[in-house]
This record gives sequence, structure tokens and C-alpha cells, in this order.
Amino acid sequence: MYIPRRYEEKDKEKVFAFIRENSFGILISVTDGRPAGTHIPLLLEKNAEGKDILMGHISRGNQQKSALQNGAKMLAIFTGPHAYISPRWYTQMMVPTWNYIAVHVYGILRIVEGEELRAALTRLVDTYEHGMPSPVKVEEIPEKTFNDDMRGIVGFAIEIEEIQAAYKLSQNRDETSYHQIVEELDKGDAAAKGVAEEMRKSTNFGQ
Repeated sequence: MYIPRRYEEKDKEKVFAFIRENSFGILISVTDGRPAGTHIPLLLEKNAEGKDILMGHISRGNQQKSALQNGAKMLAIFTGPHAYISPRWYTQMMVPTWNYIAVHVYGILRIVEGEELRAALTRLVDTYEHGMPSPVKVEEIPEKTFNDDMRGIVGFAIEIEEIQAAYKLSQNRDETSYHQIVEELDKGDAAAKGVAEEMRKSTNFGQ
């Protein structure tokens, strides 16, 4: 991913927090020269060796499954809030742009099966049921239903090798323009408000 230096985020814990908060990502692979992508939740975890991994699964009916082989190189993309930035919000007229946060994660895939897959699915359910008024436990799902569904998926773990994080949040603007952009974004939709909040948290005039 092309990232101008001023927009590159290198704080690993900050980026990991972003991935956890925006865990519905896009799994990208290439088979026979043709790219493929699947939108799926990907859990950021650590494996038995303490290495950072992404856990996930796709349907066996998904043609992308042919790319899921042990040792295959994969890309996972995570996106956050984004919004159009009007030149009217600057102290002097310039071209319009777009503010956004995007993270690309590269890694090596390993197929996950059997009890390891079942445990991963249990953690997945626990993660997203957490905070629900009446959280569902995997044990409540009929065993046959759960096993039938598990046979219909391909589970995997991606050992993370490289992370690229772009936080494009008007770092190249003067302080007055920066605050004006935040104010205008706060008048917009949920995505625009999300960008405004990220800009307020930024060390670039955000404090």
C-alpha cells in the first residue's frame, strides 16, 4: 500500500486496537493470476509460540478456498472511518481530498482443522456475543448443527509478517484548518463523525 511518510502509523498496539475494532476485513489471495477477495471477520490472536496471527474461515463453497494452502501468502485488509474533505474547510483554497484509516496485513497461511478449529470458532462466538444482553454460548447450539456447519468451512490461521497502516487525517494542514475540518466533519454522517473523532485523538493538533 502506498503510504506517504506523514500518514504512516507505526505504533503496533494502536494498529492492533484498530484491527480489533474493525475486524470485519477482506481476505485477498491470487490463484492463477486472478485476484480474489472475501469479506469475513478475522480475529487477531497469538499462537502457541506467541506470534501474532489472524484466525478466520470461509465457506467450502467459496472458490477462494483453492488458494488456502499451507504456506500460501495472504493479504488481509481492514478499513475504518473515511470522509470527503472539502477545500472550503481550509484557511486557503486547495484541492479536495479524502481522509481515512486503512491497514494491510501480510502473512503466511496455515490450515486449521478438528479441535483447533472448533476452539477457534468458540472464541469467535464468545468475542462477538460479548456485551449482548443474553450472550449465546457454543454449548447452547445443537451439536449436530454445529458439526454440520463446521464441515462446511475451511479454517485457517495467518501468521503476520508485515503490517502497513495508513492514517490519513489531515496531518499536512495548518492548525486552524485542522480544527475547521474536525468541526465540519462533526456535522456529517456517522463515517464523517468517526474521522473527526480519530482526528481529535491524533497527536497532530488533536490535543
